[in-house]
Amino acid sequence: MSKNERAVIDTKWIVSHRGKKNQVNPLVPYAWLVEKELTSSGEIEDTAIIFLTNRECPFHCLMCDLWKNTTDNPVPLGAIPTQIEWALSKMPKAKHIKLYNSGNFFDEAAIPQKDYQKIADLLQNFETVIVESHTKLINQKCLQFRDLLKPKLEIAIGLETVHPEVLMQLNKQMTLNNFATAVQFLTKNNIKSRAFILLKPPFTSEEEGIYWAKKSINYAFKVGIDCCTVIPVRAGNGAMEVLLKKGDFSLPKIESLETVLEYGINLQSGRVFADVWDLGLFSACPKCIDQRTNRLTSMSETQKMIKPIICNCNNHNNINC
Repeated sequence: MSKNERAVIDTKWIVSHRGKKNQVNPLVPYAWLVEKELTSSGEIEDTAIIFLTNRECPFHCLMCDLWKNTTDNPVPLGAIPTQIEWALSKMPKAKHIKLYNSGNFFDEAAIPQKDYQKIADLLQNFETVIVESHTKLINQKCLQFRDLLKPKLEIAIGLETVHPEVLMQLNKQMTLNNFATAVQFLTKNNIKSRAFILLKPPFTSEEEGIYWAKKSINYAFKVGIDCCTVIPVRAGNGAMEVLLKKGDFSLPKIESLETVLEYGINLQSGRVFADVWDLGLFSACPKCIDQRTNRLTSMSETQKMIKPIICNCNNHNNINC
């Protein structure tokens, strides 16, 4: 894609290629689950995750598909606590909880401040509460919510990539200075932070995807991030399919995710996790995908190297291995 063509990748262009949203109930979270995670204390413990039904995020990032399960307008006051209470009644107990709302927890149009106290009351038995936010919404509201909580607060922020040109093309509406300032604000106020890092965003080759994911991990730890999650970039939101057809994007390979996770763990600068959701998308080999998924999961949970999976699938391009 030429520079002139890239210039049209803005909110209007991204939204114009979308399909329809899924039907959601503003009083019920659209998903919930419990997963194991290595905590900052060094223990592998259950973490509950509630995917809150919420207003769509105002930052329309190029690669994001979370808008599919959002509402067009803010949910009613009290809806978010109702969703949390409903999910907790159906989930097994866990020590930690993630409240992911397809956008920004500290967006007043998403999570009203008037709901903070009710939310905090529902979460008092957890040890850690993790929410997500864009850097532009890291402010005094974080401290207000922190002060209401009995558990420790942690905030997840999308760094995505430190590639300057690609970061701009993602329509993230954020600079690296914005990210560093947000992390430093949280650190100063005793709030831990974690970063989401993309593996092979649009406009990068396989080799570039690995290189910039590694550089992004380095940067995240340098500015004070506590842990990183590496997310292989997927299609599925309309805009990414357009780039896929143009040759400006292709799915990363599973071995690239293995390489970046190994690098991050070996740094020993902080915990590094691999997003293992639907990894079959990134491998053409049905014989080793389960083993590779299990290896990535185990390495994420233990932060220890595990012997590589040996398969004769020739870099996963040949399904007849």
